[in-house]
Amino acid sequence: MKYSRIAVRLFEREGEDTFYDPVYHGRTLKVFGMDEWPGKALKYFADRYREIDYGAVIFDTEGDFPEEGFDTIIRVKDGQGTGLDPIALADKGILDGYTAATIVQTVYGLDRTLTERLYADFLAGKVKSVPEAMKSDGKYAEVIRESYTHLDEAFYSGKPPEFGKNILVELGETYSITLAGIAFLVVSAVVRHRRNTMIGINDAAVLAYTTAGGAAIPLITRPMRARVTVLATQYAIDSIMNLAGPSLVLYHDPDIQSVIYETNGVPLGPMRKHVHKGEAAFIYRTPETINMEWGEFRP
Repeated sequence: MKYSRIAVRLFEREGEDTFYDPVYHGRTLKVFGMDEWPGKALKYFADRYREIDYGAVIFDTEGDFPEEGFDTIIRVKDGQGTGLDPIALADKGILDGYTAATIVQTVYGLDRTLTERLYADFLAGKVKSVPEAMKSDGKYAEVIRESYTHLDEAFYSGKPPEFGKNILVELGETYSITLAGIAFLVVSAVVRHRRNTMIGINDAAVLAYTTAGGAAIPLITRPMRARVTVLATQYAIDSIMNLAGPSLVLYHDPDIQSVIYETNGVPLGPMRKHVHKGEAAFIYRTPETINMEWGEFRP
């Protein structure tokens, strides 16, 4: 079988290499594993795609992803600025104004009418940041204030990041899952149209748990030519498992492995081989079949 230039070798099985090919298997790869295995796999894929001059955008909730090779590092810490204010980014032309308004809608629960008013005020130059929107006389301000905190104020402060070719969003030092979700959504909105890029997330299930994070997942998993998304996670949740695309099962609890097989439609019997440390099972579909390949995975 021929593979595209963006295929990545997973392992050797019976003398033949097994590859993950986004062109053939699907643009989103879901990686399930426990302990340090999801992070190891994510680094492996990032390294392989950098070798073919792809950019890498990594969201890391563990706080241990190597920082070498990134020209933009965004650190999210409680009470410190990130510059990830969607309205301020729109004011600088990094986001479009309507996207910025819908991010505020998602985070603070605005209805459609209030979102349109916020967008109109942005276009009129009346609002240039989220803090300004919160302090304004607009009716949307009342809704924003209901859940706006000092953590939000600090989070939006600071100079906007440069958003270079290789971006690491370091989320391991925030205790606020809300802030992590907002950062995930804002950066995902910035990079959502990028090609020749690998977008990786660890832990994807943790970030998808919030409203903002859940809204980010479709932005970065939408099929796009010359782009790859790797969602690495310890948790087998429906919002991740049910996404279109193949799965790579690494060492994990036997019950979790069974759930993953079940969700992927793998029949009972010898196809449901238990994956041990250093091994992996690659599950992918064709229009007619479910395919399983096993081998040693040494990221």
